[in-house]
Amino acid sequence: MLHLPDLILDLGLILTAAAIVSILFKRLKQPVVLGYLIAGFLVSPHFSLFPTIRDSANIKIWAEIGVIFLLFGLGLEFSFKKLAQVGKSASITAAFEILFMLAVGFLVGHLLGWSRMDSLFLGGILSISSTTIIVRAFEELNLKAQGFVSLVFGALIVEDLIAILLLVLLSSVAVSQTFSGAELAFSSLKLIFFMTLWFLLGIYLIPNVLRKVKTYLSDETTLIVSIGLCLMMVVIASNAGFSPALGAFVMGSLLAETSEGKRIEHLILPVKDLFSAVFFVSVGMLIDPHILKEHFGIIVLISLVTIFGKFMSTALGAIISGKNIKTSVKAGMSLAQIGEFSFIIATLGMTLGVTSDFLYPIAVAVSAITTFTTPYLIKNSDNAYKWIDTKIPERIKDVLGRYEIAMSTPSKEKLFSLLWNEYGIKVIFNSVLIVAITLASSKLLVPMVKSQFEYTLWVRIGVSLATLIVCTPFLWAVALGAPSHSTSYQKEVLEQLERLQVGVSFVRFILGCALVGFILSHFTSLLSVSGFLILGVILSVISLSRFAEPVYQAIESKFISNLTENERAALALEKQKPELAPWSASLAEFTVSVHSQLAGKTLHDSKIKESYGVMVTMIERGQNKILAPQRETLIWPYDKLFVIGTDEQLKLVKDIIEIDSEKPIGNSENFGLASLQISDKHPFTHKPIRECGLREAVRGLIVGIERNDQRILNPDSSLELLPNDLVWIVGDLSLIKNLNEKLT
Repeated sequence: MLHLPDLILDLGLILTAAAIVSILFKRLKQPVVLGYLIAGFLVSPHFSLFPTIRDSANIKIWAEIGVIFLLFGLGLEFSFKKLAQVGKSASITAAFEILFMLAVGFLVGHLLGWSRMDSLFLGGILSISSTTIIVRAFEELNLKAQGFVSLVFGALIVEDLIAILLLVLLSSVAVSQTFSGAELAFSSLKLIFFMTLWFLLGIYLIPNVLRKVKTYLSDETTLIVSIGLCLMMVVIASNAGFSPALGAFVMGSLLAETSEGKRIEHLILPVKDLFSAVFFVSVGMLIDPHILKEHFGIIVLISLVTIFGKFMSTALGAIISGKNIKTSVKAGMSLAQIGEFSFIIATLGMTLGVTSDFLYPIAVAVSAITTFTTPYLIKNSDNAYKWIDTKIPERIKDVLGRYEIAMSTPSKEKLFSLLWNEYGIKVIFNSVLIVAITLASSKLLVPMVKSQFEYTLWVRIGVSLATLIVCTPFLWAVALGAPSHSTSYQKEVLEQLERLQVGVSFVRFILGCALVGFILSHFTSLLSVSGFLILGVILSVISLSRFAEPVYQAIESKFISNLTENERAALALEKQKPELAPWSASLAEFTVSVHSQLAGKTLHDSKIKESYGVMVTMIERGQNKILAPQRETLIWPYDKLFVIGTDEQLKLVKDIIEIDSEKPIGNSENFGLASLQISDKHPFTHKPIRECGLREAVRGLIVGIERNDQRILNPDSSLELLPNDLVWIVGDLSLIKNLNEKLT
């Protein structure tokens, strides 16, 4: 008999337990993440009724891989441009909430008598909400179209980025065991520098490479290339002194900006789900019932602190950002939990050996409790707002109303924004590139030169001049580059900018000289080089502007082209929409479910136009797009249908196209007689029964109609439905109920 390695046995045990528990939790309509935690507990040494894993060290390695893919997937959903689009409200809300919970968590830990490191990590654990849980709750409650949801999603994007910063800062504090402000500032600047550098190089290089090899990128090759790039960035981040998770997150966000971003996100999803499941199961394996029993009171206390603290801080942050009370309360109720990032922060403390053994299981228990409470908090957020609204004095409401108007009114003073857009971004990005080239030259070029020549003063000057020549295009952009002459600002603001040109040019020139001095200082002592030589170098750089300007313009043009690739593709698609969509209709995109009754039928046989009054304008199948599909065009599972119709028509056809695979078709336990009142607004009105689509929508049979005190039993399929008809249907009661709710 062949001997199986413990790794395979353990992995089989973990995935089997995760599969069984996740299916159970799916059926119970509970978050699958909680199922993974319970599965981990069941196969851990703390639970003896089931087989237990044998080699926990190997599982930790799998768990670390799980964190990498979890952050890689998060980066693919993130993208740097989304951060610029979330607006000041989401940024202010997330920043206020995180700072508040960091302080509250640290204070609670201090009051409980915990060490400073335990208290600090507790603050980090409580500060980040769970994107996975919130998105799942919004989907289940069908709330994604509500206004406050955009604020919540924006805040989650900002939280994800701040969480990455937290990982770096907590690592620095854990290693140094100090709370030095200078150390934290240096770590923050180092993180910002490297993320900016990776962003610039990644956006410039990666899309170009992917375009050149696009013809060879099958699904298999694309998956391998994306995972390879992810792990390469993990290695780079680790060598730069950052966590592997940061490298995975950065590469995911870079790939999200490419034309292949959505495809990579789709391909990586099964891999991410697999390793994420292993990670969450490994988290559950560390749940110790004895610790939970011993700290039961603390778990309840921290859970309450999490729910009320995050509710209050989010609501206050939203109000400060200029949102109304209703939006702020609903956002606060939505973000009142912790999740996957909290596990990662707790894992970091345990891996570094700076936190106590009890902190990790407490974090898991608090996450489980707040995960269960999240859907109920979101569902009752309207009631919470109404109660709070009755308690707030009218005077305070008036003050908040005026504040909301003041914050939502665009400021007339846009000079600072104009300076930042015209000069600030360009100066910072190019300064980062100059510093990076200088550091790379001193670390790579200098050792090569030393191995071949005696490192004399003239050799050092030669190396510095070579570095200066490479940096010249970017030095030109910092010191002499022209603005982009934006015309979206008011005339008086542009005139004020013109008056400031002398001062702005002087500051930029001084900064350029400082960067030249920075380059020279890395290769030779500034004292050993006369002022006349430095002046000569600066004048030489200026004289090279004829060479520098076209080179820089070409680099900048390529960078902007790569950065806006997705937007240009989306704009091209948008230009098609007005030509396709009538004035009273809108264009929607649906993905055909494998359980849809349309799958496998032609457009003609599907009767989608006759039954629902909608028109299929385009079918997207993989990389192919079928514009204006013909009657004989087949509809396949996973096709994307671009459909035109009114809001009511689109709601009905969505349930047919994207039918939930978890709902059994024709469930006899949910089959019975129910009624539906027809009104003028219904899409079924003034249509024959055979063409109105009502029977298909509820998977039933119309058995009777009550019209003007008359009862029509077994109506003919050619009979027209009229306003005020009471239609009796034998069919799926849940579908009839949902249809009633949608149409009322």
